Amino acid sequence: MLTTIPGFDRIGEENAFAVLARAQALAAEGKNIINLGIGQPDFPTPENIAEAAIKAIRDGHHGYTPATGILPLRQAVAADLDRRFGVDVDPEKVIIVPGGKVTMFAAILMFGEPGAEILYPDPGFPIYRSMIEFTGAKPVPIPIREENGFAFSAEETLALITDKTRLIILNSPANPCGGVTPKAEVDRLAAGLENHPNVAILSDEIYDQMLYDGEEHVTLLSYPALRDRVILLNGWSKTYAMTGWRLGYSVWPEALYDKVRKLAVNAWSCVNAPAQYAALEALTGPQDAVAEMMAAFDARRKLVVDLLNDIPGVSCIVPKGAFYAFPNIRETGWKAKKLASALLEGPGVATIGGPDFGTLGEGYIRLSYANSQDNIREALIRMKTFLEKTE
Repeated sequence: MLTTIPGFDRIGEENAFAVLARAQALAAEGKNIINLGIGQPDFPTPENIAEAAIKAIRDGHHGYTPATGILPLRQAVAADLDRRFGVDVDPEKVIIVPGGKVTMFAAILMFGEPGAEILYPDPGFPIYRSMIEFTGAKPVPIPIREENGFAFSAEETLALITDKTRLIILNSPANPCGGVTPKAEVDRLAAGLENHPNVAILSDEIYDQMLYDGEEHVTLLSYPALRDRVILLNGWSKTYAMTGWRLGYSVWPEALYDKVRKLAVNAWSCVNAPAQYAALEALTGPQDAVAEMMAAFDARRKLVVDLLNDIPGVSCIVPKGAFYAFPNIRETGWKAKKLASALLEGPGVATIGGPDFGTLGEGYIRLSYANSQDNIREALIRMKTFLEKTE
């Protein structure tokens, strides 16, 4: 009988993909499904980016690259961070990775072990907790509360740190709630973290360009006192509609960089070469498509919030970032995952139950408004009709 190490019995998954698979299966059977579950833009990758990948293939860029990524792309990442945030990043501290999850995996693997504690957002991206448990470390949830605009609280976060804390994971703008933590709160957290010099910080900033209502993103790289222990996670998937390209980047402290480089050599060798040239074009080419996508997301955001708040028993605060709404459904009397399943199997609306993002997600469901206004409107009419019939 084959046996595996205990860590593989602890590993979880991302239920959004299970919901996607079920939605696709129902659609294949002929059921009309509107998918507000999966978190990916519904727009095509901008044409100039796709053409850059095709050109790279034609130019012969189809071999191995450095494990850390091609130098022009790492330089472009550094230049982009400097242009947008005024932070000085050494290209030799940038690593190009096959998707944002890889940065999570590397950081959590570095600091997670039995006896260690790792703080993570709850509700939050489910892979955080899954990977923490895989390493044997203790996952310690940072409460992300509706009454706080789904931003993290510096005071609550700092109070959770113990002498066993090795890593803190932060995410703003946030998945699944769409919360954006204000600069004043980030300032308070950064000041408090100066008293905990042995705690590393993984800052997941994958939605950093997806902001509304004049909100401005605050990168953890902008705090000099923390730079020697901040790991930045970012990439192209959301901003440039490139989820299937599997492209991310990370910025590492000097003390950790070579460890990650060796992990890259051992685990994935390098990122797909033509995709790296596409990423280079994304950063250095025209940004018009990004602005157009964000204008569309903003209109959808307003629509989805208005329609959700028109459903009896449902309330939804206005998300400030990303492309998710996280409505409170407690007054409907439904448990979140049961409602999400019933909406998919009944009226054919795919959503994700809040508990899939953490224990504090009960009482909420996540809707991605990365879909057309017509589909959003129809989906929420179906949801309203379903809830009225099942009161």
